[in-house]
Order: sequence, then C-alpha cells, then structure tokens
Amino acid sequence: MTDPLADELARRVRRQLEMAPEAVLPMTYQQLAEALELTPPRTIRRVALALEALMREDAREGRPFLAALVVSRQGEGLPRAGFFELAVELGRFPDDPDAQATAWREEFRLALSARLTGR
Repeated sequence: MTDPLADELARRVRRQLEMAPEAVLPMTYQQLAEALELTPPRTIRRVALALEALMREDAREGRPFLAALVVSRQGEGLPRAGFFELAVELGRFPDDPDAQATAWREEFRLALSARLTGR
C-alpha cells in the first residue's frame, strides 16, 4: 500500500532536484526542505524518506541516483548514512565504507549529467 502524500512529496523532490540550477548543487537536506516549503514536524525525515523512494525508483529504472545531489550539513559534504546504506542494499555501492565516498562522487557526476540529458 502506498501513501499518496509520500508519493506526492517524492514527485516534488524529483522535480526540485531536476530543475535546481547546477550552481546550488549539492544542496543540503535542510535547503531541500526549505525549497519545498515543508513545515515541521519531521521535515528532514520526510525529505529523507522521499529521497529513499527516489533511489528505489532510480535503481529499478537503471538511472543514476538523483538523491546523490543532496548532502548533510554536517560531516564532509556527503549524504547521510542512510543514503549509503540503501545504495549498498540496492547493489549500487560497494560494501566497503572506505570506497563509498568515491562511489558517491561518481554518482553525483552521473546524476548531474542525467539531468542535462533528461535520462
């Protein structure tokens, strides 16, 4: 059973990331929540769940992860741990945590290119 509100948020997240100027990418989870005009509670959690839905969809369709364009405000400018865990689960990233940042950088590049080509 799907949640229509969650599905709609995932569609809005996809549109936002596809239309965002390259100069603002990557954007943080907070910036994405603000761009979508989400209001509390759990704005970041809702964004994260929408990004996970997009990752599953992108994996099914053989597309780069559009979610790679979103990073955490904390840390080294990388996505949150959940992004990497799901990418591994979906068979797209290596299990080795030391190799995941490199895999993300390539995925980020591919996602940017896919936006330009409409894939």
